[in-house]
Amino acid sequence: MTVPIPIGPTLNQIGQIFVNVKDLDRAIAFYRDILGMTFLFQAPPNMAFFDCGGIRLMLGIPDRPDLDHPASIIYYKVEDIERIYETFKARGVEFIVKPHLVAPMPDYDLWLADFKDSEGNFLALMSEVPREVA
Repeated sequence: MTVPIPIGPTLNQIGQIFVNVKDLDRAIAFYRDILGMTFLFQAPPNMAFFDCGGIRLMLGIPDRPDLDHPASIIYYKVEDIERIYETFKARGVEFIVKPHLVAPMPDYDLWLADFKDSEGNFLALMSEVPREVA
């Protein structure tokens, strides 16, 4: 079965991801001081922005009840998942699942580790570990 090619504009780049928070100051401290993300700026009354490899992450307190729900899971790509896991764990990050192999791919093994941010949102570390060539 062939999939039709979209005609006209398509989406092909993420510019910003919004993450719901309850306590903006606490969330800023977590993303800046614990995860080590680059803080960009804060916008009144309830928004803060970070850079994550060229994608802007917006932390915000929802201004409407229909927007007040847990965020989608964001997977942060890292080179050395075990080192990042140990570093974040030492900083007090609550991991739900430690690093584990999810899928062996032809050229790499996909590893994940799930954790929560300071606001209870689910996040994950993702690592594509190159396979050793025999």
